[in-house]
Amino acid sequence: MLGFLPKICFRGCAIGVMVSLFLMMSVQAEVTVFAAVSMKNALEEISQSFQEATGVEVTVSLAGSSILARQIEHGAPADLFISAHVAWMDRLAERGLIDDQSRFDLAGNSLVLIAPAGVWAPRDLDATLPLPSMLGNGPLAMALVDAVPAGMYGKAALKALGLWQSVYVRVAQTDNVRSALALVARREAPLGIVYASDVLAEPEVNVVGRFDESLHPSIVYPVALIAGQNNPDALLLLAYLRGAQAHRALRKQGFKVMAADG
Repeated sequence: MLGFLPKICFRGCAIGVMVSLFLMMSVQAEVTVFAAVSMKNALEEISQSFQEATGVEVTVSLAGSSILARQIEHGAPADLFISAHVAWMDRLAERGLIDDQSRFDLAGNSLVLIAPAGVWAPRDLDATLPLPSMLGNGPLAMALVDAVPAGMYGKAALKALGLWQSVYVRVAQTDNVRSALALVARREAPLGIVYASDVLAEPEVNVVGRFDESLHPSIVYPVALIAGQNNPDALLLLAYLRGAQAHRALRKQGFKVMAADG
């Protein structure tokens, strides 16, 4: 009877190994990305092409950069973070929450004044802009002006033009830039300030004018790995973001590519 024990043990161990291998193979490789909501359309295209090339599924959580940074601070399980403002990435770096060696500037953007389609003809955005009268009785749609990057850039631009004091009490602040875009598209706000890339995602709005880049800090989207996650598939995606296919998607959606091809 004792002679059978090693054989039985061998078969049991072999079955256990086979089950473990099956479970490992059945688990879908996945990368979780926390990204500024203005990256939505570009990341949809990039995620799809990345999955087709690697078999790795990408889950993208979109929100204002400030909200995402605070979620990461509280332990949210992200692998990568793409911010629309360097300040929020710097904040995580100061707290040791990103891998500094992985960080690079992925893309840039421009800031525009928008209106519902067909309402205003294009015009220069300078100190003579009659913004209060253009608003009529309606609000100016902007993302949160002291927290969300698009709102912060917009506030800086209006201050530089000397227009902020005349309109700040009429600003309708939203949690993210796409919500500000939606207010204008639904004609709930006669004007809004969003990124140039956002306009490509919404046919119901037109660009009234583009703010000169000297009026606000440079709009830069840094990306970095979250410290301690150790997901090898996240490294693959990070490298993919440096590649030509990702860059084509970014340009198609109105972004400026800042990272050199990897």
